[in-house]
Amino acid sequence: MNEIKDSLTQVFGFSSFLKGQEEVIVKVMDNHSTLAVFPTGQGKSLCYQLPALHLPGLTLVVSPLMALMKDQVDFLLDKDIAVARLDSSLGPEELQLVYEKLRRGELKLLYVAPERFANERFLALISQCSISLMVIDEAHCISEWGHNFRPDYLKLAELARTLDVPIVLTLTATATPEVSEDIRRAFAIRKEDHVQTGFYRPNLTLGFSPGSEPFTTLLARLKENQAGPSIVYVTLQSTAEKVAGKLQGNGFPAKAYHAGMKDEDRQDVQEWFMASDSGVVAATIAFGMGIDKNNIRSVYHYNLPKSLENYAQEIGRAGRDGKQSICDVLGGSQDLTILENFVYGDTPESSAIYDMIDAILSKGERFDLSIYEESNTYDIRPLVTKTLLTYLELSKVIAATGPFYSSYKFKPHKSSEEILSKFDAERALFLTSVLSCAKKAKTWFTINLDEAASKSGSNRRRVITALNYLEEQGDLELQVSHARLGYRQLKNLSEDEKVQLKEECVARFSKRETNDIKRLHQVVDLANCNGCKTTFLLNYFGEEHLSDCGHCEFCLNGSCDQIIPAASESQELQVELTNMATMLAAEYPEALSLPRQQARFFCGISSPHLIRAKLLRHPSFGIANHVSFSTVMSALR
Repeated sequence: MNEIKDSLTQVFGFSSFLKGQEEVIVKVMDNHSTLAVFPTGQGKSLCYQLPALHLPGLTLVVSPLMALMKDQVDFLLDKDIAVARLDSSLGPEELQLVYEKLRRGELKLLYVAPERFANERFLALISQCSISLMVIDEAHCISEWGHNFRPDYLKLAELARTLDVPIVLTLTATATPEVSEDIRRAFAIRKEDHVQTGFYRPNLTLGFSPGSEPFTTLLARLKENQAGPSIVYVTLQSTAEKVAGKLQGNGFPAKAYHAGMKDEDRQDVQEWFMASDSGVVAATIAFGMGIDKNNIRSVYHYNLPKSLENYAQEIGRAGRDGKQSICDVLGGSQDLTILENFVYGDTPESSAIYDMIDAILSKGERFDLSIYEESNTYDIRPLVTKTLLTYLELSKVIAATGPFYSSYKFKPHKSSEEILSKFDAERALFLTSVLSCAKKAKTWFTINLDEAASKSGSNRRRVITALNYLEEQGDLELQVSHARLGYRQLKNLSEDEKVQLKEECVARFSKRETNDIKRLHQVVDLANCNGCKTTFLLNYFGEEHLSDCGHCEFCLNGSCDQIIPAASESQELQVELTNMATMLAAEYPEALSLPRQQARFFCGISSPHLIRAKLLRHPSFGIANHVSFSTVMSALR
């Protein structure tokens, strides 16, 4: 442990550990897989960055947060640590350089997004590396019943076993006791190797000011509270732009941030905010992940957060320097309908689930599919389509045989004659057969791998290896396209078993919908709680707080005057919607024939079929976005 402490000081420049860090690091160095639940900004990254320097092989860090990966890689490079990241922002040359360093065993840490494991080139390469530690950041995504479930995460536990990883470190800032248990079960983590430091932040004042004019309240709060950087969280991208513009009009240095912006524009906003002592960012939840700015003085929720997990994570970005900071929820009942509609809009039609399962079970022993093709066929959003496939895997009906790409694109840097001249007769003949399958567009050639394998009398692996080699030699630039997932069926189901499987999948989506709605209303319960807000929040995360905090809105005022009422239901549009739905269904039978499709359309929620039919610009799209989805569904049925 002395070497660890030397690195803490000499490499990272810290004189001591923060709470929980040393305990986690000791467990990792003793070869124990560990779960660390630390609040946002409490030093989770050091728990693997420091051990990585002293473990013999590669530390593989899985994170969904591109901003975090870039910031941490830049930080570690400044410390002369051999580190790299693989994400969608890298160009071909940068990507190839990372791959070469991996092959040569020159990296100590590699950051990747979970989706990277859908790349067969990467899987083949990483399986040849000596991995000492696998780190799962945002580990709550593993839990199907957590607030941010990702199907790709559910497969990480099996991947860790396949790669024969000796130690897994799972990290999260937001895990209820139930979610923590899911994480421990997935990665075989002992209960005694679960380290939780606590969510209590004595310097945060939790306030709730719901009302029908949140901007007026926001303006007043920004003027009266201590000056300093602020984040204003909103639900919609359009709201971020609107709020930022109005704040600028009132003399505040403000900018918008959301996923609809270009990558370079988002990066500019992030860098501006990091350097500012007074900047205000109006942002969707895309902002803040991995941003380590310790002097954020206030966090406002212009709209209601969609769960207490989101709320805890977002307010955790305030006051990391320990100084007094304000966290105020301005959103109210006007947000409930929009947030509920997002939840309902993700739940697929029962008939679509039935049809997709029937099609999958009829594909034969081995098959492959495209997520986006399935999504468009059955009008189920891509992430939800992946979730359904994951459910079938969990039910032991199908098993993934591995992701692959049905075609590659390449741009030659040399003529065919120059490329072929370097090889002996047999290899040149093989490459001639492969390259003859290429079809040219304007600049790039596309090559179908199965066709190339068949024509050359070889297999896909040899074709891929050859193309990769040509790229390494600088003969061409390579890109993959048309991602597909391979599967095999594990058993033939009887008709009764098929019906049971379909009903189970429908029930799982229904349960998820119920849970997400419940999580939203737990936020309302916190706002309406006529008691210590901090105690309410800590209890939710399984922590006991024996006395009132003394610094939340309730403790400071002795009561809470602002109450968020249930969203009111409107009956006025029901007859009109029913009549319109009948006419629209006749005109757009594929996109608007089912009640849930129609409800999504009227509530302003996109879907693959609505996008394909170009109905998002229809004058009736979203005309009932102020009415609850369940009310619209009832009317249409």
